[in-house]
Amino acid sequence: MAPTGLERVLSLLVAERSGDYGIAALDLRDGSTASVRGDTPFPMASTVKIAIAAAYLADVDQGRRTLGDMIVGRPAAKVMELMIVHSDNQATDQLLAALGGPVAIQQWLSSHRITGIRMDRTIAQLLRERGHLADSKDVATPIAMVTLLNKLDNGTVLAAQSRQFLLELMSRCQTGTRRIRALLPAGTRVEDKTGTLDGITNDVGFITMPDGRRVAIVVFARGGRDRQPVIAEVSRAIYDYFADSARNALALFMQMR
Repeated sequence: MAPTGLERVLSLLVAERSGDYGIAALDLRDGSTASVRGDTPFPMASTVKIAIAAAYLADVDQGRRTLGDMIVGRPAAKVMELMIVHSDNQATDQLLAALGGPVAIQQWLSSHRITGIRMDRTIAQLLRERGHLADSKDVATPIAMVTLLNKLDNGTVLAAQSRQFLLELMSRCQTGTRRIRALLPAGTRVEDKTGTLDGITNDVGFITMPDGRRVAIVVFARGGRDRQPVIAEVSRAIYDYFADSARNALALFMQMR
């Protein structure tokens, strides 16, 4: 079921701005999803690093790897920290190479029936070819990315310990203070991963609401101006919608007592 009121708000918000926006918000408690251009592919940029981390952690869960395995002289846990917290591209490609390259990530996604996400290139290749971002490579739809986030959170693809490890890294993301986090109330827990290329500004992750409910959020932005402020406004609109829904539900409960 889609929260149509939220979809209207988000559609109006981005319609007033230049550029193209793809948005998805999923209530992880009841599965309701709101989206704007939810089935349109957008360049992922570094948001793909969530899938790379998840694929490695899934191997850890299955006993094929450990977080202590050395990757170019550093433990895998440290390499993953650099990739998620600092968005280090070299560390990303090192971890990706250990997994078997982009094809391994695509196979992992397919094995979990996550469609609509396509990884074709290493980060180094992507940066070399960033003048061709209008192609169909290395893209995801907002619905596909929020599906990945949902599966990461609900235990479908990762064991509890690996899930917690990844979320803790995402909670320390240092590259997105002006995006999802920017306009949320102080103290709001956010776990996210940004993505940035020429003309591309993305942020995807989780928001924890005051009542403990968690919301997965995806905002892809392409072209136009003020992409970071718009991502912040979209995120606040999503937060306010779910906060108001919780307040209304509580008020109704109190009236029925």
